[in-house]
Amino acid sequence: MSTPVAEQPFEVLLAEDHPGDVKLTREALKGSAVLINLSVAANGEEALAFLRQQGKYAGVSRPAMVLLDLNMPKKNGWEVLLEMKKDPELDCIPVVILTTSGAEEDIVRSYKLHANAYITKPNRMDRWASIGKSIGEFWMHVATLPRHGARRKKTVLKAPESLDPWLAD
Repeated sequence: MSTPVAEQPFEVLLAEDHPGDVKLTREALKGSAVLINLSVAANGEEALAFLRQQGKYAGVSRPAMVLLDLNMPKKNGWEVLLEMKKDPELDCIPVVILTTSGAEEDIVRSYKLHANAYITKPNRMDRWASIGKSIGEFWMHVATLPRHGARRKKTVLKAPESLDPWLAD
């Protein structure tokens, strides 16, 4: 596999209100072989304004992916995820939940709302480093993402009736 000579930074939005977790995530992502440009939103409303390029975020580059904490002020992670997946401008952006909760109901709810992955924040620094390296490697070199800035027509998919009970809240 060849790598581009001048690799563009991989744009990531971290929606996280805890400064310590912002620092840990930033340090973990530095361990990735991928050049990552990390922007931070301290609450759910700020994350959505950034994603929609509104107000002070007019003209910012839309991220290639979002790392989303569930427990944030103003709008929680589920509210942000739900709004993203309902917005045809944002619904193709991969969302990785990065949170302290390992509760099964939180994991299930996140996937039902179409999160692309769920990561429980580790309590050991070596695990943070491993997660940072894996995130960069997977999303930049393994996964195929829509072209930067690509827009698509909103398509509504209906699950077969036999699956509806699994999708109910």
